[in-house]
Amino acid sequence: MNVFVTGGTGYIGSRLIPELSRRGHQVRALVRGGSETRLPPGAEGLTGDALREDSFANAVRPADTFVHLIGVPHPSPAKAAQFREVDLLSIRAAVKAAANADIQHFVYLSVAQPAPVMKVFQEVRHQGEELIRNSKMNATFVRPWYVLGPGHRWPIPLVPAYWLAERVPQFRESARRLGFVTITQMINALVWTIENPPHGIRVLGVPEIRRGRVDGS
Repeated sequence: MNVFVTGGTGYIGSRLIPELSRRGHQVRALVRGGSETRLPPGAEGLTGDALREDSFANAVRPADTFVHLIGVPHPSPAKAAQFREVDLLSIRAAVKAAANADIQHFVYLSVAQPAPVMKVFQEVRHQGEELIRNSKMNATFVRPWYVLGPGHRWPIPLVPAYWLAERVPQFRESARRLGFVTITQMINALVWTIENPPHGIRVLGVPEIRRGRVDGS
């Protein structure tokens, strides 16, 4: 695949890019000026502003796949304004640039929905999904709740409680939808969805991320 990535220097992107490169895909990544040295090996860096479509739109071609990973780091309810100013503006710019470049598959890092907390974060990601749906592009929405890994381990003591909740019928569905996934599971799921583009819209929730694929695909 020829893959264009936004958010390539982040927690997920910095691990995804080397794996895509290892598997033989051509990867180019949008980076802010001054951050070029943070881009992991395996990608060609393209300088631009992810919030301004006109700063990178001409660089998207000849990609066939667009992977949008931009988001405010360490989301919390206190960052509601940043979700609107960064997450929402960046997905608007990305969808416009990808649609104009005739992207065949748009991969969007969304979030598990619904959930009892982080309302603005969910609203912004839902709006992002709607922008993609309205664009008519083939797309995959990847919806984790929390990704465990280096520097992201504080919820580990909650894992046994989730395990028990998944075995109680009245809590099972929400516990599975809002369960934890590991960074390795996320990378495996993203690689699979990039290498297996859908026709129309596809959703990978927590159970699918854990399996690394959508059953029947």
